[in-house]
Amino acid sequence: MTTAARPLDGVRILDFTRVLAGPMATALLADLGAEVIKIEPPQGDDYRAIGPMQSGQSALFTVMNRNKKSLVLDLKSPEAVELVHGLAAQADVVVENFRPGVAERLGVGPDALRRLNPMLVYVSVSGFGQTGPLAHRPAYDIVVQAMSGLMEATGDPDGPPTLVGEAVSDVVAGLFASWATLAALLQTRRTGEGQHVDVAMFDTTLAFLATSMARYLFTGRPARRVGNRHPLSAPFGVYRAQDGHFALAVLNEKLFEALAGAMEQPALLRDPRFAGDESRSAHEPALRAAIEAWAADRPVDAVIALLESAGVPVAPIWNIAQALESPQACARGLLQPVEDARLPGLRLPTQPVRFNGAAPNRAERAPALGEHTDELLATLLGHGAGRLAELRAAGAFGTPAHPAAAPEETTA
Repeated sequence: MTTAARPLDGVRILDFTRVLAGPMATALLADLGAEVIKIEPPQGDDYRAIGPMQSGQSALFTVMNRNKKSLVLDLKSPEAVELVHGLAAQADVVVENFRPGVAERLGVGPDALRRLNPMLVYVSVSGFGQTGPLAHRPAYDIVVQAMSGLMEATGDPDGPPTLVGEAVSDVVAGLFASWATLAALLQTRRTGEGQHVDVAMFDTTLAFLATSMARYLFTGRPARRVGNRHPLSAPFGVYRAQDGHFALAVLNEKLFEALAGAMEQPALLRDPRFAGDESRSAHEPALRAAIEAWAADRPVDAVIALLESAGVPVAPIWNIAQALESPQACARGLLQPVEDARLPGLRLPTQPVRFNGAAPNRAERAPALGEHTDELLATLLGHGAGRLAELRAAGAFGTPAHPAAAPEETTA
């Protein structure tokens, strides 16, 4: 019987990315078996120094760089660039998140590397893409949330635009970059030609705003802030009970009837204000008042039990600890134990899709800075101890220093 392989076993990726969006993309691919060679500057990925820290290790770096190998190269050295060229000739994918134009100036841009390896998939992740009037601008998650319409659509109606409580633009860009890498690899296997893939945080966040975009395209109106409720449907949002809040999702007439029945308030069904989803949304404050008056003398657990028994979609409001330690998350294996002498008892997330015909996701620690430099150059390029010493003396591996590299060389 053949042992199942991981979906991306045998795929080699050179990863020049730092911080969050790019490293997340390559972490997802490494989970599935890809060999990800993280090429870091002598001072390392900026995230190595960002807290929270434990035993000298960064939580953010550890999570975003699981399952990878670290190779230190100073790309200002001609010898280091030559090494990259040799590695790119043996790679399937390059992923970078330099500011547009920086990779070309360093000699590791898509044209240079694809001349050496025409089947190479070269993925660039940046704030605003490789083209357009904003391509030169650096981007951080808050910048893209602000400029995409996400912040303007988030928060209370009478309050200010609100930052989403997660680096969502970075995460979405990372997801799209991993998806795009796989799509480009599939086409390369079919055509024999690689390509340059351009992923922008701004573009991917706009694509992520599905309901806001659909509403604008059909009405010409931008999304408005509506607080803890759905912008188009009701009752669909967060409601107050005796000892906390619960989430409720009623999207059709059958569910609204079930809700009214569970509340023992048939008058809601006869009220013309609530005679359809659009009308209920227009009169959401009155409907909210009725629901919260009913829930006011009931604990959240009782509300959940009563509505669940009636078939109404309802949920408690969990924090991240409750979600990750829940029986559901444990049953799905969303956190995996990882061996790391630096961090006893370490658990790390893994890509969340289940593949029935594949081996389990890889679960290995993040690398120490430059941990695999000599090993990779020896095994992939055939450099012995003498040549490695020459490269070190020539400055190909740089001199570790702090602070991190100038921000113009990277994007968030």
